[in-house]
This record gives sequence, structure tokens and C-alpha cells, in this order.
Amino acid sequence: MKVISIFNQKGGVGKTTTSINLCAFLALNGYRVLSIDIDPQGNTTSGLGFDKRSIETSVYDVLTSDASIDSAIKKCELVDNFFLVPSTIELAGAEVELIHVPKRESILKNKLAVMEQEFDFVFIDCPPSLGFLTINALTASDSVFIPIQCEFYALEGVGQLLNTINLVKKSLNKDIEVEGVLLSMFDSRARLANEVMSEVKAHFKDKVYETVIPRNIRLAEAPSFGLPIMLYDDKCKGSEAYEQLAKEFISRQGGK
Repeated sequence: MKVISIFNQKGGVGKTTTSINLCAFLALNGYRVLSIDIDPQGNTTSGLGFDKRSIETSVYDVLTSDASIDSAIKKCELVDNFFLVPSTIELAGAEVELIHVPKRESILKNKLAVMEQEFDFVFIDCPPSLGFLTINALTASDSVFIPIQCEFYALEGVGQLLNTINLVKKSLNKDIEVEGVLLSMFDSRARLANEVMSEVKAHFKDKVYETVIPRNIRLAEAPSFGLPIMLYDDKCKGSEAYEQLAKEFISRQGGK
């Protein structure tokens, strides 16, 4: 089982879109995939059609009580092999509630270690911040998947992001690595987008995925219908791009 955090402290870079659609396409390819929504906004949860008001056990309970991850796992009825640990707004108070708990940075890691259900991949959709929830996710992860939008200021904050990963590597999780960098919201007509692509490739080299996610209105619409892009419009450029990303991701894992 490989645990991967999808993380960038900048908001609006495509973390949740990637969380939903990469997981969905991997599941469609026969891999058992668990998505953990550790963002209090709960966009992965609602983007997969779950009603947050009706959720009884969420990632909040996993982090703040004796609740196991297994007890919080919900099957995504839309796609076989796809499961979710949902988030609710209660999660916003978790950091304050756990402020005096020893080794609180390792709560999620410890819960994953005793999880009974088996998965090929666990993806953690992180909030756009460098706080307690993100540190928990990074401590529990084997690697970090970084979406970067092809827009102005794209690389602003990336140094801080990498510093955070290195701090976690030094003190909490010596084995964590950068899984890869995904360029999102790409508009081939814009000169700036191509310049950003060149900058990112120069900075991250072979960590950058060849697949690029285009700016696509259908991708933006799909979450409001609670559907992965493949079930909303499987012929659009966004769906084709995420399908290709899943294939490239599998190839980078050695096809296992």
C-alpha cells in the first residue's frame, strides 16, 4: 500500500480535482483506491456526491477519538474499487482540540498502520495550508503529489512547500519523497502558461508529469454534480487528460 499526499499550500491549483479524478481512473483500472479527505472544506467528499450532513463517522472522528479508519470508510458507489474517508466542517476544530495530545503529528500514520482493509493506493487530499492537518498527512505519506497551476505566481510558495517537506523528512518521516509534479489549468494559447511550464520543468526536472491538465469548463462543472469527470463527460479534454495521467502514474509505479 502506497500513501500519497496531494499537496500545495496555494489554493485553487487543482488538488481536489486531481484527488477525485486520478483516484477514479486508477479504480477504473482495477486498483483498490482509498481517498482520505483531510480538508475541512470537504470538497472531495461533496465532489463524489456524499451529503456531508448525513455522515456519522468522518476523518475528524479518526483524528480526535478512538474511531478507526475502517469505521469511517465509505464506498463510492459511482466507481468500483473506490473508497473515501469523508470530511466535515468539524475538522476545522481538530487542531485546537488536539493541541496537548502527545505526538499528535503521527495520529493519522498510526491509524493507517492498523487499518484492516487493504488498498493499492491511499491518496490524502490536503488543505491549502501548512498546519496540523497537512503535517499529519505528510507524516503518514510515502510521497507527495504536487499540482501546480500554469498561471502567474505558480512557483510562488513552492520553495516554502519544499522546505515543509524537508522539515517533515528531517524530524517526522525520513522516507517521504516527491512523487511527482502535475501542471494543471494549462491554456496552450497563453504565452505565460508555456513559460510557467518551462520554469516548472527546469525546477523539478523528471518529477514533472508529461501529462498536462488543460483548463476545461467541464472539469470545473463536474464537482457540482457530485461526479468524477469520466461520469460527467468522458469525451471532454479534461477527462482524456486525467485518463492519460492515471496511465502515466501507473507506468511510473512500474505498472504494479
